Amino acid sequence: MQLRQATMADFDQIMTILKDGANQLAERGVEQWQGDYPSPDQIKEDIENGWAYLAVSQDGETVGAIAIVPSPDHSYDKLDGKWLLDTENYLVIHRVAIHSNHAGKGYATKLLTEVINYIKEHRSDIDSIRIDTHEDNKAMQHLIDKMGFTRVGTLHGVYRPDETSYVYELKTK
Repeated sequence: MQLRQATMADFDQIMTILKDGANQLAERGVEQWQGDYPSPDQIKEDIENGWAYLAVSQDGETVGAIAIVPSPDHSYDKLDGKWLLDTENYLVIHRVAIHSNHAGKGYATKLLTEVINYIKEHRSDIDSIRIDTHEDNKAMQHLIDKMGFTRVGTLHGVYRPDETSYVYELKTK
């Protein structure tokens, strides 16, 4: 698995991957990403700021997308919980999706492994990685747990008024 930083030329492909991800969630009865999130403006911001990446498999196929966002992330301002580390030196993983054409091949695990290893090896300034997911997104919760993250709290109504998300953190040192 390789990560490739996205450019505006990748915008349509990222939107297709994320829309497919939203459809996969809907098929499982998960309300996450239903509606206007992630929005085209959010994805443009991710790309323009250098936060958007494409996941490319060993055979050169683009299989997924991810955003790696620097602190501060104000969506966590109202965390109901306690961080493992009281630090401003963190990165946040957002908008993770593997296209359904490539589902079931372990790509999500490979993608997060690649991101975590890269941060640990090349970003000594980063103390932790943070991530969150919808309370009903059991597949993502399982993946986050498998990657060694610790659940540190919840968010209420940050993404949508009645939505609860679980928040996790992983120390990088």
